[in-house]
Amino acid sequence: MPYILQKYYPWRNILFVLSEGALIFLIINAVFLSWAGAAEYREFIGVYVFRALVVTFVFQLCFYFFDLYDHTIIPRFPDHMLKVLQTFGLGCIVLAFIYYLFPALIISTRVFWTGLFAVGLVILIWRFTYFRLLEHRIFDQPVALVGTGRFASQVASAIEGKKDSGHRIVAFVGNPQSPVASGGQPVYQEVKELYPLCANRDVEKIVLALDERRGTMPMGDLIQYKFMGIEILDAMGFYEKLTGKIMVERVNPSWLLFSEGFYVGRLTRTLKRLMDIFAAAGLLVVSSPVFLLTALAVKFESPGGAFYRQERVGQNGRVFNIVKFRSMYNDAEKDGPVWASAGDSRVTRVGGFIRKTRIDELPQLINVIRGDMSFVGPRPERPVFVSELAEKIPFYTIRQVVKPGITGWAQICYPYGASAEDALRKLEYDLYYIKNLSIGMDLATIFQTVKVVLFQKGAR
Repeated sequence: MPYILQKYYPWRNILFVLSEGALIFLIINAVFLSWAGAAEYREFIGVYVFRALVVTFVFQLCFYFFDLYDHTIIPRFPDHMLKVLQTFGLGCIVLAFIYYLFPALIISTRVFWTGLFAVGLVILIWRFTYFRLLEHRIFDQPVALVGTGRFASQVASAIEGKKDSGHRIVAFVGNPQSPVASGGQPVYQEVKELYPLCANRDVEKIVLALDERRGTMPMGDLIQYKFMGIEILDAMGFYEKLTGKIMVERVNPSWLLFSEGFYVGRLTRTLKRLMDIFAAAGLLVVSSPVFLLTALAVKFESPGGAFYRQERVGQNGRVFNIVKFRSMYNDAEKDGPVWASAGDSRVTRVGGFIRKTRIDELPQLINVIRGDMSFVGPRPERPVFVSELAEKIPFYTIRQVVKPGITGWAQICYPYGASAEDALRKLEYDLYYIKNLSIGMDLATIFQTVKVVLFQKGAR
């Protein structure tokens, strides 16, 4: 499990979550100890520890669902403080529900409110301190970027755009007149000029982001730096790990041929299929009342069937019929297929609701059981749009090497979009998913999807 966490979530974020959990847990136990006394605490330590674990889990789960563990952008602290207090309020409601179902877990009123006050105070101080460290990038690794062109600019934007990237650019190598070094970093003309910075460990990583490498790679200098303990990184891999996507514009056949990944073993395929079957069957049973009510609501609002079937392109280009609850009027495409759009007039009132809540996707569980789809994978597109996008976007059909999914890495990382440009941006995430496909990544995607669905992000 630690490997799965490290691969899809930065170590800095994992350490922050674990440290905050430890703080909450220890504070609750300290309050138990102060009210109960040492003798009673030792006698019932198992009970107290378990109750503290429940409180810790509930609060941290609420923090997660309110995006309080997303540190990509440093928020204004007063706004963040208010959000933390609101999240504590939700946590108290959830705990009240748990205590109603399991009275043995109930914490006495004085312990609970004392603990809540202490936890709130410490968490606010802890987060204030952590955000100041992030803002000043105190513990970030110093990076030198070799290149000052478009590629280097994209990599620099990815580093500077994430406050929790764990890196800061201290120097560029390339054209001193390039506007890429807008942060005031020095620009050296040759890689050998980085020697003093590398020798003093003012540079710990060198990232190669040249627009054109042929005949321009200073191999001798780079090898020397490598022997000095400086990490030499290719910008494609560095950007992929930093952003969770692959820069499609930089992909070429040789990169696809020699890069790691893009292979799913037999065991992973078997486990993924078993997980799909059991999860889809279980959800079909649990959601059967919702199925019935939705079907009736769709039928009563407008003429036509409750379900809608539409051709989509699946694995290896095979066309299949996707099943959804009908969310549009029957003649919605009388003038031909078009992209969906915000405030689409073709969508019924019931259709708008089931789209926002993702209920319209539930019948796709049938497609999963049939084997047309998986729970996680690139979203299947219509044949007419696939043909159009394959002409405009390089390597677009690579999406078809795996089964399409009800949810996917692109769906949780990129807002809803319906254009060729959006398809290109989503392909960057789809390629990342295909390259790193594993059961661990599927579980991480599903976990993130729960939050997206609950807060209606990206639906249209």
